[in-house]
Order: sequence, then structure tokens, then C-alpha cells
Amino acid sequence: MQKLFDLLQIKPKNLSLYQRALTHSSYANEHQTENNERLEFLGDAVIDLYMAEHLYMTEKSDEGVMTKKRAQAVCEEALVLYAEKIELQNFILLGKGEKAKGLKKSILADAFEALFSAIYLDLGYLAAKSVFQRIVLPHLDLIENIKDYKTKLQELVQADKRTITYQIVSEKGPAHNKIFLAEVYLESI
Repeated sequence: MQKLFDLLQIKPKNLSLYQRALTHSSYANEHQTENNERLEFLGDAVIDLYMAEHLYMTEKSDEGVMTKKRAQAVCEEALVLYAEKIELQNFILLGKGEKAKGLKKSILADAFEALFSAIYLDLGYLAAKSVFQRIVLPHLDLIENIKDYKTKLQELVQADKRTITYQIVSEKGPAHNKIFLAEVYLESI
């Protein structure tokens, strides 16, 4: 894990926080240890805050535009990109079943959020913000092509003066990180 700390340019005080941040629930279940889900919850908010602060300080856009940019910058695909830049996939602990399936992008994104939570709790707001500035901000130009397909669909439909409705078919995952399967219905106004 020292290689990760070197990449992040940090000197951790509480190694157990980082170990937990990189422990997927499948591994935790097999080894009766804590998983990263609670850290992921906090890390999501920490990354959102840093991104919102960055946009507020650097953009002259209105709230709607900044909200859209923040959503794009912290979506799962963007988090995976940032995580891959620090080779986080090499440090995540997975259970045998998950390891056999291969690392899912959602697990990598979740671990990235949990890692930021660990840095925040261990080293504080400014240290975590500094890591954010080194790891995330240099790659913002790479996420400009990430599409929010739901918003794009709504914009296309509204341009044609039509409406769409969504019907949730199924949902899975923990309450704080649900994955929904939805059907979309297009109808004339």
C-alpha cells in the first residue's frame, strides 16, 4: 500500500482507515472484517464538496450549469477514470467470488470515494483537498465527453415538444448506492 501512498503524496497516520477503504464487502464477509461502505458514503459527500467548491471558485456560470458540471465530474465513469490514474484497482481487496468475476467499475468508483473519506478522516480537510487537486482536477478535461444519457434524452425529447415517463422495473444494491433498471416511455403532448 506504500506505493499508493507515494502516488497520493501522503503520509498516513491511521493505516486501518485505508485498509477499510479498500475492503469490498465480499472480502469483508469472507474475513469477518469491516468493509468500505460507510467510508464510501462520506467520501461521496467529500468529493462532491471539493468539486462544488472548485466550480464555485473557478466558474462564472449559473447554478444549473455548475450542477451539471459537478454531476459529470463525480459520476461513476469519472470516478473510475480518476481511480485508474492512481492504479487503485491494484489495491482493492475482493472476495473470491468478486475476484473471479473481475473488478466492476462500480466497485472501483466506490473504493475511490472511500479512499477520499479515509484521507479526510485521517489527515483532515486541507490534506484531502490537496490530494483532490492533484488527482482529480488535472483530469477534468478528460471527462467532458462523459455523457449523462438521461439528461441528453430529456433534452432531445423536449426539443421535439414531447414528453417521456420512466417506470422503475427493478432496483438492487445498498440503500445509499442503488442501481435502477427503468423503462422509458415516449408519448406525444
